Amino acid sequence: MTEQAHVVTTAVQASQLAETFVLLADTLVDDYDVVALLDRLVTTSTELLGFTAAGILLDDQRGNLAVVASSNEQSRLLEVYQVQSAQGPCVDCVRTAACVRVPDLTQELGRWPLFVPAAQQAGFRSVLAVPLRLRNATIGAMNLFHDQVREASTDDQRLAQALADIATIGILQQRSLHRSSILAEQLQHALNSRVIIEQAKGVLAERASSSMESAFDQLRRFARDRNLKLADAAAAVIRGDQ
Repeated sequence: MTEQAHVVTTAVQASQLAETFVLLADTLVDDYDVVALLDRLVTTSTELLGFTAAGILLDDQRGNLAVVASSNEQSRLLEVYQVQSAQGPCVDCVRTAACVRVPDLTQELGRWPLFVPAAQQAGFRSVLAVPLRLRNATIGAMNLFHDQVREASTDDQRLAQALADIATIGILQQRSLHRSSILAEQLQHALNSRVIIEQAKGVLAERASSSMESAFDQLRRFARDRNLKLADAAAAVIRGDQ
C-alpha cells in the first residue's frame, strides 16, 4: 500500500469511528431501546473492526445469561449454544470480566470441547470477546467472530472494549449498579423484545421467501422509517400492519 493510500484508508477509518461513536451516543437518552442499542453495537463493531460476525450475551447478575443481540443467524445460534453448554469465550468473559482473545479456535478444543466444534461448523476460526463492564459491574460480553485464523490486534481489542463500554454506560445510566433487580428487569424486557423480533423475522422471511438476515434488514428499515423501536416494529409485523 502506498503512503497516500494508507493516509486515505486511515482517514476513512477515523471517519467511520467518529460516526460509530456518535451513533452509539445518540442512544443514550431517557427512552432508549436496549435491543436497538445492542443491535447497533454488534453491527458497527463487525463493520468497523472487520470481523465476520458478532453476538452479545447479557447477565442479569443472578447467574442467568441470555442472547440479546447478534449480527447474523450463525452467531445467534452459536451464542445460544454457549448458554446451553455453559462454555465458550463469551461465557468465560462474563465470568472473569476480562477479554478473551483466541487467534485459532482449534488450539482451544481442550478448553471448550463442546463450543469449538460448534464454532467450526458455523464457519468461525477465531474470536475476540470483550466484557460489557463499568467499574465492578459486569453485565455481559460481546463476541467478535472471524472466519479465518486471525490474531486480533491490541488496537482491535481496545476499540472493541471502548464500543462495549459505551453500550454498558447506556444500559446502566441513571441506575444503581448494585440493584440486580433492575438489571434482571432489563434482561427480561430485552428477552421479551427479542422473542417478538424473532417471530417477526420468521413472518417476513416466509412472506418473501428470504433468509432470516434479509428479513431482519427489512424489519430494521421498517422501524427506522417509522421511528419505531425494533420490538414495536416487530409487533406491527406480527399484527399484519406491515
